[in-house]
Amino acid sequence: MSRLNYHHLYYFWQVARQGNLTQAAQKLHISQSALSSQIKQLEKSLNVELFTREGRKLTLTESGYHAMNYADEIFKNGEELEQLLTTGTALPSAPLRIGILSTISRNFIDQFIQPLIQQNDCRFSLQSMSQTGLLNAMAELQLDLALTNIPVRSASTNNWQSRVLARQPVAIIGPPGLALTEEFGESYRHQRWVLPYGENPLRAAFDAFAAQYHLLPEIVAESDDMAMLRLLTRDTGALAVMPPVVVKDELDSGELKSYMLLPNVYENFYAVSAQRRVVHPKLGMLLRPLVDE
Repeated sequence: MSRLNYHHLYYFWQVARQGNLTQAAQKLHISQSALSSQIKQLEKSLNVELFTREGRKLTLTESGYHAMNYADEIFKNGEELEQLLTTGTALPSAPLRIGILSTISRNFIDQFIQPLIQQNDCRFSLQSMSQTGLLNAMAELQLDLALTNIPVRSASTNNWQSRVLARQPVAIIGPPGLALTEEFGESYRHQRWVLPYGENPLRAAFDAFAAQYHLLPEIVAESDDMAMLRLLTRDTGALAVMPPVVVKDELDSGELKSYMLLPNVYENFYAVSAQRRVVHPKLGMLLRPLVDE
């Protein structure tokens, strides 16, 4: 099996970037004939034609175009690797890898990544997974940051760094036009409900609230996914318990209404990272509270 000669690929890359063999040779401090020979060796080893030659004019072939795109990534990554190993810092243009809990509010995620969207020099990826998947990916250095609404405790083998990004109040939300008061009372007793499912802190808070007021809720549906709760609230006409940020668009349009806030009930959104020597330079602007407590 033939092996790609990256030295030859680098010469090809420089010629393709310059668009001129003479200028590339001057930049590389080698003769034009030596540079041309290196590129011909690369073409021979790969059994492809990378340039079409018309006199002194070089034009990328389709194979050359693809090779150029891959070479861009290869040598850009090489520059990032060199800086990372020599200085301990990543380039700002290095991809930022963010893991998100699969059940977390997508509106919150959209709010969180706005600083990245507004910058042209930052690439990022969003990977949705379970809480266990997030922590495993962090431990294996596959993620730079994890976003979750479940508290994380440090383990003996992984010294997690967890901080609260936002502390969102929790409201009773439903279709507009219901005769409900801003404080809990008799008007809430005979309503239908859509509720978080399982060992969700919001569900535990609502159950405690219901027990305090001797409420026996008629539960229409349950879900551990905030995106699904959003759809169920919109489509069933039932009341739901969730942070208003989850249904921000529906509240702004008047499709849904927030009737009251559950007293002293909040959902926390956490940023989790692992202690490591190299930290992505874009993390600093992201790791700040989004909402004042």
